[in-house]
Amino acid sequence: MNESIDALQLNLGDGGLLAMNISLAFIMFGVALELTVDDFRRLANEPKSTLVGVFSQFIILPVLTFLLVLFFEPHPSMALGMFMVATCPGGNISNFFSLLANGNAALSVTMTAIATLGAILITPFNFTLWASFYEPTGVMLKEIHINLWEVFKIIGLILGIPLLLGMTVRHFREPWATKISSWIKGFGILFFSAFVLVAFAMNYDNFINYVHLVIGLVFFHNAFALTGGYGLASIFDLSRSDRKSIAIETGIQNSGLGLLLIFNFFDGLGGMALVAAWWGIWHIVTGLALGWYWSVGKSTLQRVFSNA
Repeated sequence: MNESIDALQLNLGDGGLLAMNISLAFIMFGVALELTVDDFRRLANEPKSTLVGVFSQFIILPVLTFLLVLFFEPHPSMALGMFMVATCPGGNISNFFSLLANGNAALSVTMTAIATLGAILITPFNFTLWASFYEPTGVMLKEIHINLWEVFKIIGLILGIPLLLGMTVRHFREPWATKISSWIKGFGILFFSAFVLVAFAMNYDNFINYVHLVIGLVFFHNAFALTGGYGLASIFDLSRSDRKSIAIETGIQNSGLGLLLIFNFFDGLGGMALVAAWWGIWHIVTGLALGWYWSVGKSTLQRVFSNA
């Protein structure tokens, strides 16, 4: 079964990845409607949180991933998928989850922007570096050639244009921006959820036959990413809102970019693609769960248990 997984071909349909990124762009636009230039000025004056967050994403997460790969010794293509996810930038859906969790949304967007821009060079370097450290993946590792135009297109679609448009609308039409922001974010989440459901339906047999091979890996990988980000922020004595955002930014990765690279440069290698695809589903579950818990869930549970 492990050997046959590399023959697996996931079907996302025509323009599937583009549709996913468009849905994330709507979410990004909704988030940007609640941001102002002053939010970023405050971060520029206090860069500690941003530096800790970037370090967590580009150093801590790959290190934790390498240790997990050594411990679990997964099939080499699955390990490559773990390294790919770990070295991609944070997904901009993390900005929505940061807002939901009452985190620092401006910090989250700043981290996403820095990580996405840096991914042009850092992602292939980081991926090649850590994958080469593990002998089974080093053997099958191929040289990566990043299509810069594709990367720039992704940046413009899911981050740059929505961010600029959202903040421009907020600046010139603040009452209107405040009124529609929740609707825009809600539409983005519904659109993204619908895409995930359609993609799942199109690949139902593949998931049923193979997903059990990666469920445990992705669960522990994502859990270590979230706790690693929160723990690092705690070590540096950052505020609770910053800890939430750094944890979410470290644990919510741009698996769409990971799939794009896997399909373009690894011919959709089955183990890699399945890890990235399942991560894309699972981190929505954990993001929503953490967002609910950190916003209203914790106080609700405390009231329930205090009245029990």
